[in-house]
Amino acid sequence: MKIRTLIVDDERLARQRLRLLARDEPDLDITGECASGPDALAAIHRDAPGLVFLDVQMPEMDGFEMLAQLPHARLPLVIFTTAYDQHAVRAFEAHALDYLLKPIRPERFQAAVARARAHLQSQEASATARGLLDLLAARQDACPAPRSGQFLSRLAIKTDDKVVLVKTSDVDSIESAGNYVAVNVGKDSHILRETLNSLETQLAPDKFLRISRSAIVNLDRVKELQPMFKGNHVVVLHNGKRLVMTRGLRDVERALRFG
Repeated sequence: MKIRTLIVDDERLARQRLRLLARDEPDLDITGECASGPDALAAIHRDAPGLVFLDVQMPEMDGFEMLAQLPHARLPLVIFTTAYDQHAVRAFEAHALDYLLKPIRPERFQAAVARARAHLQSQEASATARGLLDLLAARQDACPAPRSGQFLSRLAIKTDDKVVLVKTSDVDSIESAGNYVAVNVGKDSHILRETLNSLETQLAPDKFLRISRSAIVNLDRVKELQPMFKGNHVVVLHNGKRLVMTRGLRDVERALRFG
């Protein structure tokens, strides 16, 4: 039995790695690759894959947000791929079919595929789908959206000998640096131990906008949008800093008008 399989990851090298590993599993029929949540939704509706390798962290729409938009009847078997550490993925162990930590090891990939194969052969996919729904519900309960007034107004940034308090209204932009971010204020740049994904949820969405996988800008600091090649754009801030924008132009223009 062939298993119709979709690969979803915004990183090209990660998709290539999964496709390479899948070559050793003759019953995996790779129906396509997607680099974003919206594209994956369309592919699932169109191709009805039985198995999806799904990256947890993607810009604009992460893996959980994508799954939450699928009708229950359309939920495939899901193997999450993630860079989270062991402690952060305990929920997956309880609810998801399986998960793969990046960089993905061949033996773990083989074990995850074997588990998916066994579920499909024993017709336990519906039970796995219920577990996936439980995971989405648990995540929503554990991470409720902040209410108005609960967003950060200051950032406490520790240095070697002091704590610097920075008003979020003074921030020009925030750029990702792995498990850290660089908070740019005028000519100064402060390093904060926080992931960009986590910080994004704590900032007022009418004031800050994520324009790419690696950058958030203060909308009040945006001077102009400049076109680049192949339809891409650059965000130019009042301090002269230029940041490449991968988010859709209409989304950014709308945020600038109503933010």
